Amino acid sequence: MPMIELSNVVKEYTVIKKKSGLSGSIKSLFKPEKTIVRGVDGISFRIEKGEMVGYLGPNGAGKSTTIKMLTGILHPTSGTVRIGGISPQENRKSVVKQLGVVFGQRTQLYWDLRLGESFELLKRIYRIDEETYQSNLEMMYEVLGIDQLINTPVRQLSLGQRMKGDLAAAMLHSPSILFLDEPTIGLDVEAKQNIRSFIREMNAKRGTTIILTTHDLDDVEQLCKRLIVINHGKVVEDGPLSELILRMAPYRLLVLDLSEMPDPQTLHHHGAELIKQEGLKLTYRFHKSDISASELISGLSAKLSVVDLGVKEPDIEDMIREMYRSSSTA
Repeated sequence: MPMIELSNVVKEYTVIKKKSGLSGSIKSLFKPEKTIVRGVDGISFRIEKGEMVGYLGPNGAGKSTTIKMLTGILHPTSGTVRIGGISPQENRKSVVKQLGVVFGQRTQLYWDLRLGESFELLKRIYRIDEETYQSNLEMMYEVLGIDQLINTPVRQLSLGQRMKGDLAAAMLHSPSILFLDEPTIGLDVEAKQNIRSFIREMNAKRGTTIILTTHDLDDVEQLCKRLIVINHGKVVEDGPLSELILRMAPYRLLVLDLSEMPDPQTLHHHGAELIKQEGLKLTYRFHKSDISASELISGLSAKLSVVDLGVKEPDIEDMIREMYRSSSTA
């Protein structure tokens, strides 16, 4: 049984079209012109236990609507949603016990309480037994290093410290699924790495199933093996990140620095295209399926006076942008 399953899920909203001017406002008041908008349009996917999946899409694509249906906040217009085989709409209390949720721009901590008091309150809300609570708290201390913050009021925490507190709060009741919405937004480089390390550790140690929605593609690249991309309420891509990169961005670049000007006849190499020459710097583009980087480097080094080199992987941001563009024009 999959941990998460959506089958042909549709969510429709009724939108009232407002007309301009005073007369238009009066007409809209008494005879409103209504239109039906699909926030989610026939989405289907399955996520197995322990998977860490990036759920991406441009603003307004339907990501938040999907998450709200998975958590039971919204009811689908049609289709089925299951968490561990249970409907989050029909059995919300049972499902909520399995879920941890972290929103980068909103906190579940209590602003005027100390961080430790927020944890104590959540312990009572989720009815966590003392042994489980202490065990989980010790793990949060160890992994997140928040033991020094436990007596600090939430309002005095920095953004990075507050995010650690939110992650700890989300894991106190041992959820089997963790929804992360922009968990590293606004954080510095070190804080981002700390958060990513925590996410990896929870996934590895506890087998926590994780859905990550973010616009920070470094998060996706470092954490997720699978990517689900939606646009206009539809799934446009779903598969292993490595396969999507290979299909959407199959080329790599090899940049060579030479010690002396080359003979033009030595510049060409089978399986690669010289796309730029700037003095002693050469840039080749090659298809991953035609030739490996090591083969190309070996072949060119035998002909050219190479002093330095670098292989550039496809830009995941360009790949995602192309997915959005393609699905918008299809």
